[in-house]
Amino acid sequence: MSRPVKLSEAEVQAKLENLPGWSLQDGKLHRQFQFRSFVEAFGWMSSVALVAESMGHHPEWTNVYNRVRVHLTTHDAGGITELDFTLAQRMNELAS
Repeated sequence: MSRPVKLSEAEVQAKLENLPGWSLQDGKLHRQFQFRSFVEAFGWMSSVALVAESMGHHPEWTNVYNRVRVHLTTHDAGGITELDFTLAQRMNELAS
């Protein structure tokens, strides 16, 4: 598998326009998801974990009760790559 390439700031900003709920924070993609309950939040995290594992790309996230705060970056590339946008889109799909 080829090494992911860090996107330029302009590329990141353009892609963010098509990614509802996400923003740029400290050089990472950021979003907070809110669910009806802890069980729903944890179920979503479990679903995302399977996707992330299949991609070989894992999120930085924290869970407090029904909220999950997510930060995405590709450490190997030193910034945001297509992998981050792909995972963010899948997270949005799984949350809807």
